[in-house]
Amino acid sequence: MNTPTPTAEDRKPTAYGDLRGWIDALRNAGELAEIDKEVHWDVELGTIIRMAQGTGSGPAFLFNNITDYNGPDAVSSQVFTGGQGSYSRLAMMFGLPQDTPVRDLVKICRTIFMERLPPVTVKTGPVKENIVTGDDIDLLKFPVPKWNRGDGGRYALTYAGCVTKDPDSDVHNIGIYRGMVLDKNNLGVLLWRAQGWGNHYAKHAQAGTEMPVAFVIGWEPSMGFTGGAAIPRNVSEYDVMGAIRGEPVELVDCETIPLKVPASAEIVIEGWISTDPKSFRPEGPYAEFTGYYALETTPKHVARVTAITHRTKPIFRGTMEGAIPKSYGENPIMSSVMRSATAWNALDSAGVPGVTDVFGMPIQAGVNIFVQIQQTYRGQAKQVAAALWGNSASHVRYKHVTVVDQDIDIHDYAAVDWAFAWRFNAGEDDLIVYPSNWGAGLDPSVRARDSDVHLFGTGKWHRVLMDCTINLDYEPGPDGNRYPPTVHPAAADAESVRSRWSELGLDKWGKGL
Repeated sequence: MNTPTPTAEDRKPTAYGDLRGWIDALRNAGELAEIDKEVHWDVELGTIIRMAQGTGSGPAFLFNNITDYNGPDAVSSQVFTGGQGSYSRLAMMFGLPQDTPVRDLVKICRTIFMERLPPVTVKTGPVKENIVTGDDIDLLKFPVPKWNRGDGGRYALTYAGCVTKDPDSDVHNIGIYRGMVLDKNNLGVLLWRAQGWGNHYAKHAQAGTEMPVAFVIGWEPSMGFTGGAAIPRNVSEYDVMGAIRGEPVELVDCETIPLKVPASAEIVIEGWISTDPKSFRPEGPYAEFTGYYALETTPKHVARVTAITHRTKPIFRGTMEGAIPKSYGENPIMSSVMRSATAWNALDSAGVPGVTDVFGMPIQAGVNIFVQIQQTYRGQAKQVAAALWGNSASHVRYKHVTVVDQDIDIHDYAAVDWAFAWRFNAGEDDLIVYPSNWGAGLDPSVRARDSDVHLFGTGKWHRVLMDCTINLDYEPGPDGNRYPPTVHPAAADAESVRSRWSELGLDKWGKGL
């Protein structure tokens, strides 16, 4: 019996209140591993996560005993990560049952990304319990991990909501970008002109002014989810966060910069980014989302910290970046949902008909995207690729587009591979290359010169369409079909065997074809 696909009306939006409310919910749902044994911030913590997170099957992690941060005078002594490293936890964030199938999460996400619930401003909140300025600022008062042996330093920004605003419209933007501690009050950040905050930075550079920035460390899961998604530039992530949680986000004014941040955040780092290239300082290497190190140690933009506000005994929030086979965490899991939903919405907006499913596998975080269509005319797959590549969400995603027919389950690698073997023919225009397009500067397959984002503003990709649909250029045979029938059992034969499945003692081997 098929379970009906949940709709937006089936959701029970949940406002967890803050990071602590989210942790409590994960604990109650059996989704949290609390580690009380002492763990060192220097590589050991990251290694534990890398080895234990699995492929969406591992728990979220709360480390309660961090070396050098477990004394009575410690400002912060806990590290939380992995909160969105499984589809069950994403379902909880959406207000859906934990066992909601991923294809349904994508469909629900499509709707949520179109909804808006604006934030409200309040006078104060828990994040103002401690206000640190001047010489008292010290980023390493918090248990910032060195996540990987090959990292160039301790990365405070791995899952922080990086808040900026358009100087023309005042629309706040939240992105997820990396940032390394350079010293007690400076962070080296990776800032590209093609990104959301890069657009804001360009406007400040043109005006010759510094850009205000706030880094929000630790809040509800909707912040990281929307911060990593391709939300339209004229829409604030705060509006979409409100739609996810079903309640407006409560914001407070920052102390030293003209920005607003969640009132119940754990930690907020306030500062300014100079637009003078002379202010750049070396940052890197870092274990990036590609599963490879970004090895360069090159001059990067610097965020000069002017204030830190935080709750008493704040929980430090970060994430383990970089997907490899048998181990991937939050970004890949989230990207497989958000990037698929965004791609599907882009196809709808472009008027591409017949799209029945869209999915990018988590192992590569949506860089490769599968699109299932009900094919009704020649060239439909090419229209799919053109629509995706022409959308702004394609900046660091949708490098390789594979289009299949409706009988191919795009959530099954083997099914897609079968279609690639038998429905793809490069000599029949099933292979299309779109050269010298924008793309991820972190891709190790791209030549180093073409990855120079300071010179070019972005990386360079040669994008590929693999049309694995039945070729409508082929002449139909006597039976009217362009392809021979598959070897699937006839429906009546399959139903007859299915009725005897238990009798034949096959239940323990699964449900069969």
